[in-house]
Amino acid sequence: MVLCLVDDDPVSLEALTFARRFGEVDALVFGDVDVGGYVSRARRIVHERLDEYAPLAWAQAIVELEPELVVAPGTDRGHEVLAHVAARLGAALAANVVEAAIEGDVLNLTRQRWGGSLLEEARLRGSPKLLSVAPHVVEAEPAGLETTVEDFTPALGDEHFRVRVARREEPEAGTVRLDTARVVVGGGRGVGSKEGFDVLEELANLLGGAVGGSRVVTNLGWRPHSDQVGQTGARIAPDLYIACGVSGAIQHIVGCKGAKRILVINKDRNAPIVARADWAVIGDLHEIVPAIVAELRSNGS
Repeated sequence: MVLCLVDDDPVSLEALTFARRFGEVDALVFGDVDVGGYVSRARRIVHERLDEYAPLAWAQAIVELEPELVVAPGTDRGHEVLAHVAARLGAALAANVVEAAIEGDVLNLTRQRWGGSLLEEARLRGSPKLLSVAPHVVEAEPAGLETTVEDFTPALGDEHFRVRVARREEPEAGTVRLDTARVVVGGGRGVGSKEGFDVLEELANLLGGAVGGSRVVTNLGWRPHSDQVGQTGARIAPDLYIACGVSGAIQHIVGCKGAKRILVINKDRNAPIVARADWAVIGDLHEIVPAIVAELRSNGS
């Protein structure tokens, strides 16, 4: 059995699309997620205590189903759950896979290392084989399948709820999510201050987008950690990423490499992110961004 972990993160559907290359896939669904058309069979986890994320409980559900291959999205949750499964079963885990194919009883794969700056070829043997799919390496695509959904209730005890989500803090109504935004306006140290993000917020609002920041920005307290774009933050894949005053350390590049187009606004023409840009405006963002905002407003955007 090929099993794919699916939750409410959009990257899950990318992993499900990736998993279909191994044959028929069972989706293991946590929460209210529609996988119709993606697979022939989905197993929805149903348990009176499992109303929120609990990594040990999720791992227990996978272990009980005894799959031969488990695919998960390359998210914090996907990695955490597979790590628990690997520890329980003494199985090997390959994280952030970008290509994979089965040859006999061996899984040949290519995965990202060092924040995506290095590709490693590896082989997985034994059973079960566990892998996570790097975000945004494939697009989520339904296969036009008729999907049957079955309830599955794992045998869970108190030991499976030692770690669980106890509370959620939801964003304000109308807020565009960073990981699903079609336009992201990002700010780095060059923005200069917390107040310097006001004009970036204005630009993002005009474009129907979201605002992100580099790690140094969150470390300085200018933006909350939830706004961080990077290896240890959000992985984004917008149609357009506007990077303002961002130098472009490799950790940040990992977070924004899924963007279809990158526009850089920076005084330093030698900043690493300029080499990654589709377009670059070399100049002071404090002059350029307000000018863009004024132009958009004058055109009625």
